[in-house]
Amino acid sequence: MTVARILAEKGRDVLTTQPHRTLKEVAAQLAAKGVGAVVVSDAAHAVLGILSERDIVRAIGTGPASALEEPVSRYMTARVTTVEETTTIDEAMEMMTNGRFRHLPVVERGRLVGIVSIGDIVKRHVHTIDSERRALRDYIATA
Repeated sequence: MTVARILAEKGRDVLTTQPHRTLKEVAAQLAAKGVGAVVVSDAAHAVLGILSERDIVRAIGTGPASALEEPVSRYMTARVTTVEETTTIDEAMEMMTNGRFRHLPVVERGRLVGIVSIGDIVKRHVHTIDSERRALRDYIATA
């Protein structure tokens, strides 16, 4: 099972922003869309960084009160781990676990084409396990 399968099911919409936007603007975007991270990208849809709710909380908690008026580029994670559509769900889960992050932008030929979250990965993993359980139960019932 690959990341492409998740994108086919959930869609390819990704909340993006530009590096000059303020933390306050991005926090409002996250709240309005009900998502936990925004990909910072350029006009060509190249990934420049990622900013999560955690990043915003850290900025406010450790910085000055004016942090919300500062640009996203100051607080975003610039070294973003990305995957391609051919990445398996198990590989993506391992990257997220080892890297201790919850969002993986999906890129093809340097362009952002989607994003998967730990919730997406877990949902697909649970669905796979449930399907296997049902198949085994049906097999045992007919044996």
